[in-house]
Amino acid sequence: MDRKISISGIGSLSALGVDLDEVIQSYKDPAHRLSNQRIEGISSIVGPLTNSAQAMIDEIRRSNKLYRHLDQSVLAAILAARSCIKMSGWAPNQSFGINIGSSRGATELFEKYHQTFLESGQSSHLSSPTTTLGNISSWVSNDLNHEGPEISHSITCSTALHALLNGMAWIRSGMADKFIVGGSEAPLTPFTLSQMKALRIYSDGDSSYPCRSLDITKKENSMVLGEAASVACLELGISNHALAIVEDVGYATEPLEHGVSISSNAVCFQKSMQMALKHTDPADVDVIIMHAPGTIKGDLAEWNAIKETFNNRLPSITSNKWKIGHTLAASGMLSVEMAICMFRMNQFIINPLVEHQIAPENIRKVLVNAVGFGGNAVSILLSSPNLYLINNN
Repeated sequence: MDRKISISGIGSLSALGVDLDEVIQSYKDPAHRLSNQRIEGISSIVGPLTNSAQAMIDEIRRSNKLYRHLDQSVLAAILAARSCIKMSGWAPNQSFGINIGSSRGATELFEKYHQTFLESGQSSHLSSPTTTLGNISSWVSNDLNHEGPEISHSITCSTALHALLNGMAWIRSGMADKFIVGGSEAPLTPFTLSQMKALRIYSDGDSSYPCRSLDITKKENSMVLGEAASVACLELGISNHALAIVEDVGYATEPLEHGVSISSNAVCFQKSMQMALKHTDPADVDVIIMHAPGTIKGDLAEWNAIKETFNNRLPSITSNKWKIGHTLAASGMLSVEMAICMFRMNQFIINPLVEHQIAPENIRKVLVNAVGFGGNAVSILLSSPNLYLINNN
């Protein structure tokens, strides 16, 4: 890439908190944020929003009648976008693009309206407009009173990083100066949880770590669903207030061996990582934040792909799903946020399930991975803005 992209703002609501300082403190706490909750009478291990994040969503519903009938995923995206814009210093009404996607969309409302239809044979007049995938970006756009393109999409669990790729393409083409990108997911609903459990990949919770993301020796699948919205502000060039610099990107799709899994050596990840590293010596990568959903095959396949790509010079590896669960479309941007936390602290955030690992002394370059159903992998190489400050001085 000959034109770098700065991430000048990050905003999120998740089990980690509602602002970057709170998120950093949550990462410093060695405890996970997963809990056993009864959702419509069924017990499930989940990664819910913090009480403060949920209170913010409840307040926005009360304060604006237009928002009372919107899905939790939409409201969380609105609040994350407000936070991101504030951090970046952008004016809400200026021209920029918005691309915020979701894997499942408005799950809470869709399930509610469908249940009403089954019981009464009729649909609410709000059932269609409030459950379309385009709801997320369009309502964020409305809330910010912004001028510019707004796009929503679903590329399953790599949605947020595909949004980042799309935003970069728009900026580099000259069609937009800036872009808000990310994903939002509120999947802690009965039917959505049932779908994941039907795949036989969901955690039974019988462990001190219900999600054993990056435990390569585990004998049982341990994926846990979490809810979150996470978005970033992108700008062309090296911004003076950048949180991270996007050095390179990679992407690839592979033919499916199975309807929900990638190949045993994750060929898609090998290709996406190699593309992201085409201008970088792999030895210069300090950390890889893995997708690692907590499934036996998924974690192992990505680990095999990393060994193939980096040979014997492996960076430190980590993940955050052991702590907050798998937030589907939002997960990739939460991993970008994790990288930004490490840049700010210059400190490695460990995964306690990875043994015998030496933390890097300095966090300069971080590779972030995400993949979803369909084998659509994305790898984003980020560098600390301090590298550019040092070089400029």
